[in-house]
Amino acid sequence: MGSEGVEMDQTLAQRLFFEGATLVTLNVPSGTEFGIDLKSWNTADKFKGIKMIPPGFHYIHYSAIDEFGEAKPKVGFFHTFKKSEFLVKHWDTTEEDLSSEIVEQETVERLKKNMKDLDKFLGCYPYDIWKQWKDLTNHITPSLVERCSPICGFVRSALELEYCSDATRPRGGESKPKKRRSGITVEEKEDELLPDMKPKPGTELRLSKIPNKQYPDGASPTEITKYSLDSSYVLDIILNDLTLPIEIIGEIQLTFVCFLVGQSLDAFEHWKKLVSLICGADCAISQRRAIYVEFMKAIEIQLMHVPEDILCDIVANNNFIYHNLRKLFANIEINSELDGRLKSYTRRFSERLSTKFLWDFSNLQEETDDDAPVVVLLE
Repeated sequence: MGSEGVEMDQTLAQRLFFEGATLVTLNVPSGTEFGIDLKSWNTADKFKGIKMIPPGFHYIHYSAIDEFGEAKPKVGFFHTFKKSEFLVKHWDTTEEDLSSEIVEQETVERLKKNMKDLDKFLGCYPYDIWKQWKDLTNHITPSLVERCSPICGFVRSALELEYCSDATRPRGGESKPKKRRSGITVEEKEDELLPDMKPKPGTELRLSKIPNKQYPDGASPTEITKYSLDSSYVLDIILNDLTLPIEIIGEIQLTFVCFLVGQSLDAFEHWKKLVSLICGADCAISQRRAIYVEFMKAIEIQLMHVPEDILCDIVANNNFIYHNLRKLFANIEINSELDGRLKSYTRRFSERLSTKFLWDFSNLQEETDDDAPVVVLLE
């Protein structure tokens, strides 16, 4: 384990030697895939952790190896390291997982005193990915991490599920007897056959609640049509629940790295919902200008750093990102309340995407079939 691609200068190396944090992991089985942020390795017999970790937000992740030598689903945890912090975790051989129990202070102090002997068993933080990681996570604050982290402390790519009644099933709704009916889609039929399951309490990410309804109670058919075309109402509900509205960008970044690094499909689905809400809003753009600037910066960085095979998944299904960004660019282009600087920034952003991905953002005001208005008919 060590830095690749970007050499660390001696001044920085010395600073990180004294100010960098240390993660000690005891008894991690040899061959375990273990990583931090955007890098991972297979551990050797003498591996005992990572040193010279730059202070700040990090994502430690690993995949245990089963009896057949196959990697198990990925597990990880967030940690905001302080300067010179010394964090110790130990492997639970029974659970085949890192233990959530706090290591005794006596053990921690003993390891600290033996740092000279321990040092040779610690891999250096991969400095070559540090700038990329900072760019991907610059809005993730300690308070956001505390709010969104699972109660159990670990983010799992494969959530533990348990049986639940239909009323408490994640998709919501009241419990209804299942009737035999004709004319249903294959997807609906498959859904009815699935057992009623939900994530085991405490294991899921605690993310912003997205309202099921796009419009307020008592809305007229005309208003329902309006709110179906403009997601500003739902976006405002979410933003008003946050301590600071800009936290929405941090949540977009957190769910993205949970998908990119932690392979969490639940995080990916939430990321897509937030992207759709922000891109589908119109009235909110002039009121939340700063959020939209940071949103475009975050999305550009995410797209530029995603491996090509994962990018194919992201833009599959009618090119999710392209259609949503096209909708956003069209709203910004036609909005007379917005200043020229934001419009100019948006235009340059769209040009960079067109160059890299060959996406066509011309004729933004022409509606595609997917963008056609949803009309509510009066009964």
